[in-house]
Amino acid sequence: MVIVQVLIEYKARSLDRPFSYVYEGEINLVAGMRVVINFNNREVVGYVIKVTPLTSTIEEAEHHLGFALKPIEAVLDLEPIMQEELMELAKLLSSYYYASEISVLQAMLPPSLRPKKSALRAPKISYEQYVKVTNTDESDLTPKLIETLRFNVLNGPLLKKEAGPVYRVNKLVESGHLTLFQKEKMRYELPPYEVTSAPKLTNDQNKVINEFLNSDDQVYLLEGVTGSGKSEVYLALVEATIKQGKGVIMLVPEIALTPMMVSMFLSRYEQDVAVLHSELTPAERYDEYRRIARGECQIVVGVRSAIFAPVKNLGLIILDEEHVETYKQDREPFYHAREVAIMRAQVNNAKVILGSATPSLESRSRALKGVYHHLRLPKRINELELPETEIVNMLDASNFSSDSAIFSHQLLSELKATIARGEQAILLINRRGYATYVNCRKCNHVFTCPDDHNVLTYHYQDNMLKCHYCDHVELFPTVCPKCGSTALWKTGYGTERVEKEVQRLLPNARTLRLDSDSAKVRQTIAKTIEKFRKHEADILIGTQMIAKGHDFPLVTLVGVVLADMGLNYPSYRSSERTFELLTQAIGRSGRSDLPGKAIIQTNMPEHYVIELAAKQDYEQFFAKEMRMRRLLNFVPYTFLIKVTLEGKDEKIVERTISVLSEDLKSKLTNDAEIIGPAIPFLDYKRGLYSRYLVIKYKNYFKIKPRLLEAFRPLISNNEIVIKIDVDSVDV
Repeated sequence: MVIVQVLIEYKARSLDRPFSYVYEGEINLVAGMRVVINFNNREVVGYVIKVTPLTSTIEEAEHHLGFALKPIEAVLDLEPIMQEELMELAKLLSSYYYASEISVLQAMLPPSLRPKKSALRAPKISYEQYVKVTNTDESDLTPKLIETLRFNVLNGPLLKKEAGPVYRVNKLVESGHLTLFQKEKMRYELPPYEVTSAPKLTNDQNKVINEFLNSDDQVYLLEGVTGSGKSEVYLALVEATIKQGKGVIMLVPEIALTPMMVSMFLSRYEQDVAVLHSELTPAERYDEYRRIARGECQIVVGVRSAIFAPVKNLGLIILDEEHVETYKQDREPFYHAREVAIMRAQVNNAKVILGSATPSLESRSRALKGVYHHLRLPKRINELELPETEIVNMLDASNFSSDSAIFSHQLLSELKATIARGEQAILLINRRGYATYVNCRKCNHVFTCPDDHNVLTYHYQDNMLKCHYCDHVELFPTVCPKCGSTALWKTGYGTERVEKEVQRLLPNARTLRLDSDSAKVRQTIAKTIEKFRKHEADILIGTQMIAKGHDFPLVTLVGVVLADMGLNYPSYRSSERTFELLTQAIGRSGRSDLPGKAIIQTNMPEHYVIELAAKQDYEQFFAKEMRMRRLLNFVPYTFLIKVTLEGKDEKIVERTISVLSEDLKSKLTNDAEIIGPAIPFLDYKRGLYSRYLVIKYKNYFKIKPRLLEAFRPLISNNEIVIKIDVDSVDV
């Protein structure tokens, strides 16, 4: 009989502590296993963190503890569901990010293995029946049975359904000539690929590879212009790592980039590659996770959550396009894959590569200070020129095409010329839908979301109004609900509208659209990218998911339909985000032997971000933006924690955050600066009002104990939900 310390599945901070239960059974219960328990008269799943032998009677233990010990109702696992390194990492992340430990564990594991009751309904191991020959004596067998037996001798072991006619196979099983056995069925099928050999590397690539291999540093920033061959450097370093018997995690920021990266790795390393991302079904993720945990593959390719893959003997972690903010989780636990990668590298004595043409200001400044080892690829492969880029001022009416309210005549004429040459084009508009808002021309009523008061976007494909911040949808109205007028006006445009406009203006051009709407259907991303790569379409229209990392040899034109859209977003990072997006998008053009061109349509042609992105001048942008950050005392000159309070009563939220702000100021004194309280861009969502404040600081561990003291009263406040985002990227 043992005392078991259990974390329960609820994420509430007030419950973020172990609860004691008692277990008496045949299973050797150890930390890291899941159990079913009764908590507050509910059946929930718990995660075992400690097991202690019971050296007294239960009655004595209960008297000592001061409460009754309930029994464990069921044990779900026969062994720990995580390796020890990841269990320790979960504790570290919980402490660093102020997150409940159970929320970290649930983020780290696939649905079928999570310490959560829903995991009981999630897919488990799937088996298929096989047969193998155990007796070859043909005496007393009919000719037909002999035929089936010989077929199995020549080809077995076989799936039972492939071993021959069912009645014959059953007869041979009954007679002992064949034996049934089960084999696990893998539900994820790797995509088709062609085995290729490594190309001849450039002098710059070889220099970077040798510098990496001969250095003992742990974190490296690989900065290379678009088209400089960073992917081949990754592949060479992965090969060197697996030759040492070590494992690799390769992260990409978008699911859209996963098919390309998976194909690239499969073409070199074949079956030694596993895939982890959210487009896999829960069953497929479960199978891939277990395949990695068993050590059956040394390389894992995936998006942010793949940083938790249970790779054995981890030697290398790569974050491609490290600047992209999707590496930061936008809900609790608010972890950043880059920081988790560095933590795992320290524990495993592994190395980390952060790759980008436009590194985040944090990574670039750390590289210049020597915190990261700085590697550079300054030129494109084969000395190819960067695309010729033209900025088109959309405030100048003479630039508009007479045929379109969206396209300039420069972009439209380049599109026509590109298609006529048999080449391809990419059009970037970082906004989905058809029209950005709908209003009544008679009374000016604007259609907004009833749940969070945000303007609804019109979607042409299903003729509906949708909120892009929650799940609210409604049918497109025929009349204004306020005045009854039928004069409803659609304003603005997104990917749907751009696609319709292209189809109208270039009826012979074949188009594909890729955004989060079209990508809802499973495998759509991979199929769309592959179709475009095979030149089954001439123009690819999409949001930011098409702007990064892709390599299409026939793309010679990139058009940015409205380049300054992100500059108006209320964030200190808006300039950095826009520069990165434009630079990456322009870099998709002219990556092969054909010269490339890019056209940037903008209402802010003289903005330094637009001008420097057009020149692909990262150095000047970095210098200018760093001066701004220093003046404002923002990242990377300081660190940020964003604290958000949410609640149903707006006045209680406002009053509580004001009290918290004053408390933090008194506790942190000169060691931190408090900004706010402030009203967020989206201040009402899903029935909850929100307010936030920002803590600027230099030394995290110096202020951490005082932060915990200030946050503690809010943890048990039932009227308020507190969200603590350490190293916030969006304030």
